Amino acid sequence: MIPEATALSAATPDDRFMREALALASEAAAAGEVPVGAVVVKEGEIIGRGYNRPITTSDPTAHAEIIALREAARVLGNYRLTGCELYVTLEPCAMCVGAMVHARLARIVYGASDPKTGACGSIVDLPALVTFNHHGRFEGGVLADECSGVLKRFFAERR
Repeated sequence: MIPEATALSAATPDDRFMREALALASEAAAAGEVPVGAVVVKEGEIIGRGYNRPITTSDPTAHAEIIALREAARVLGNYRLTGCELYVTLEPCAMCVGAMVHARLARIVYGASDPKTGACGSIVDLPALVTFNHHGRFEGGVLADECSGVLKRFFAERR
């Protein structure tokens, strides 16, 4: 058996979907955008994909998560994405957390923490607010080193 095949088959679903998000982050970087990628998953299938596009679209809401949520909502024909999970390479900001709560996602998994705009504990912890009408599970640190590395390389190249 090929060693790479063994490593891939041993990957958890979280690793697999985060790698999909990392591939999308690379697309963002190639377009000159901050390299963040996201996927929405329902029953083990990706139904929404997105990568950062605020610069290329002149749209401050064109974060990877928002684009992935919009695509998933179109696929399902419903803004409520109950039973879905979202994987994103960087800790979501306040805008994206709000959209995730409104979408009623079951679970949100992110890679790297964001000490500048992270709203899942880095600067504020919006998921901890008990007054929200919906509470998905927020989990960080999946492939964190890889996710962080993509961002560090991107910004190092621009300095």
